[in-house]
Amino acid sequence: MTADGAPSQNPARYCGRDFTPAELEEIRSLAASLPTRRAIADAVCDALPWHRADGRRKDMSARVALNRMAADGLITLPPPRHGNSNGRHLRHGSAGQLALPIGPAPVAASLAQITPLRLVPVTSRADSARWNQLIREHHYLGYTPLAGAQIRYLAQAAPGTVGALGFGAAAWKCAPRDNWIGWDPPTRQANLHLIAGNARFLILPHVRVRNLAKLDRNHQHALPVKDVYLYPLRPDYRAILTNH
Repeated sequence: MTADGAPSQNPARYCGRDFTPAELEEIRSLAASLPTRRAIADAVCDALPWHRADGRRKDMSARVALNRMAADGLITLPPPRHGNSNGRHLRHGSAGQLALPIGPAPVAASLAQITPLRLVPVTSRADSARWNQLIREHHYLGYTPLAGAQIRYLAQAAPGTVGALGFGAAAWKCAPRDNWIGWDPPTRQANLHLIAGNARFLILPHVRVRNLAKLDRNHQHALPVKDVYLYPLRPDYRAILTNH
């Protein structure tokens, strides 16, 4: 919007995509005619179009973009069906909130003693609720919905659930990552969908297993580690990511 309240004629950028004034007007029309935020996001993906390389909708990116457009006053969305009354998710647990059980007793063992160790994808509603609660209660960043395409895991071992991991859309810019890959801005924009970011990594506090994960020497992890770690999934990753 301009200073006098008139619609801006410049593109608006959300989630790595530029939206023209005409597209924003189409989004406003869809938002006014559909009953839920999910239905609006799906319709926006189909109308623009906005799809991944494999043809599926970029529905999570669309939902994030729509929420930000609404916060900026560009569109009006129906009230959320989930979350609290202001549409936001509770990041950390509260004293009055019922916590899910995390284990019968502290686990102090060697890595060999708790095998087999499995990463189980979160697919059911019950597992999703459990993952959210574990992250909310025990991760220093708390729980917020992961951005974009994502996959979540519960780490299962002989004693039960020992951790939770989440991967989501990669950060739009990260200089150490981009320099290491050899990206310039246009190549990064074209290929960013080929990488993922490890958004959450949690070992539950009752688990004491050497080499299961590494904390600081006092086991406090009071501040996030600022190093950047990259793990290629293919030996020819650089050729794929730089189109060479």
